[in-house]
Amino acid sequence: MRAMKICLLLVAALLSVSGCQRPATRALIVGMELDYPPFEMTDPAGNPTGISVELAHALAAHLGRPVTIENIPFAGLIPALKTGKIDLIISSMTATPERAQSIDFSEPYVETGLAMLLHQNSRLTGIADANTPGTKIAVKNGTTGHLYAVEHLPRAELLVLDKDAACVMEVVQGKADAFIYDQLSIYQNWQRHRTTTRPVLTPIRTEQWAIGIRKGNEELRAQVNAFLQAFRAARGFETLGDKYLREQKQTFAEMGVAFIF
Repeated sequence: MRAMKICLLLVAALLSVSGCQRPATRALIVGMELDYPPFEMTDPAGNPTGISVELAHALAAHLGRPVTIENIPFAGLIPALKTGKIDLIISSMTATPERAQSIDFSEPYVETGLAMLLHQNSRLTGIADANTPGTKIAVKNGTTGHLYAVEHLPRAELLVLDKDAACVMEVVQGKADAFIYDQLSIYQNWQRHRTTTRPVLTPIRTEQWAIGIRKGNEELRAQVNAFLQAFRAARGFETLGDKYLREQKQTFAEMGVAFIF
């Protein structure tokens, strides 16, 4: 009987200690497609790295939570957010009115623009020449370049592909006249294929990137916005730009094109 009482006391003590412990803080799950260097990519060991990854870690530290990065194809990010698989999208995503119908966005943290990568021998000089029969335009599925082409280039033939690298190769090989994507990507791919391509970096239209948040989560949205304001005030974006995009910043300045940060 005495042994049973001691056992019960020990169990009660353990339960009491357990109840006093703070529950483990749930990880902040951030979705991104790790296929867009230098923003979202992997290092040689396969670990997530890049500007968006560092931004996600800084945000999680601001919230006092650990972070988990989920690598998800771009077209699957919004469905993953809506179903609760992830908490946030930080994946160089443009805040558009169409996307804002199904998810909320933070304040913008990048201003960029759609640009064009042309084949060296393409007859096109810019977007004004693109809406013509026989013109082939490569676009990445689900991106604003894809949406823009559908809306504004009905006479052109669209080549809708799942990877931006595949779109670039269509231009490099002369199978497409142009690829519509963001300025930095166009610049970087022109640098890789200078003998076969030429860029048009003057924005077709300007866009703003923001962090995607599930509809109605106003508390998290306010926390994310507070973080972005503090991060910008601490020159965090300038630091990331100098670390990952120093050459691009200099080239954009020389060409008279506004830089993203």
